[in-house]
Amino acid sequence: MAIKILVTGGTFDKEYDEIAGRLYFNDTHVPEILQLGRSNLPIDVDRLMMIDSLEMTGANRDMIVQHCRACKEERIVITHGTDTMEITAKELGLAKLDKTIVLTGAMVPYKFGSSDGLFNLGSALAFVQSLPMGVYVAMNGRYFNWNNVKKNKASGIFEELG
Repeated sequence: MAIKILVTGGTFDKEYDEIAGRLYFNDTHVPEILQLGRSNLPIDVDRLMMIDSLEMTGANRDMIVQHCRACKEERIVITHGTDTMEITAKELGLAKLDKTIVLTGAMVPYKFGSSDGLFNLGSALAFVQSLPMGVYVAMNGRYFNWNNVKKNKASGIFEELG
C-alpha cells in the first residue's frame, strides 16, 4: 500500500534568512524528515508548489484536487500551510474522491528545531493508513473530518467546529 505525499509549502517547509530577517522557501524538508523518522513506508513524494497558504488560490486548490484524483495511490498525505488548510480540506471533501486524504502542517518551521512538523507528519502517515476513505486534517496527534475543523487562531490549535 503505497502512500503519496503531496507538498504544497506552508510553514512546514519555510526557512529563516537571518540576514534579511524573513521566512522563505528553498526546498521541501519531507525526505529529510522521513529519513530522520526512520520511515520504511513505501512513499512517493511530489512537490506541487512551495507557497504560503495565505497566498493559495482557487487554481492552486484545483491543482491539488486534480493531483489527488489522478494519482494511482489511494492514500495521500498533503503538507499544507495551517492558515487555510481547512479550505483546501473542504475542496477535497466536496470532490468526493474514493481515497483517504490527510492534510497536515506545522505551526513552527521544521528548520527551527522545535517544530511540531515531524510529529504531525508521523501522525498523518499513521492516520492515512488507518482511517477509512475520506478527507481529514491531522494536527497535534488528533484528526478531524474535513467538514468539522477550524484553526483556532488565538490558541494556535485545530479543533472541531461545534
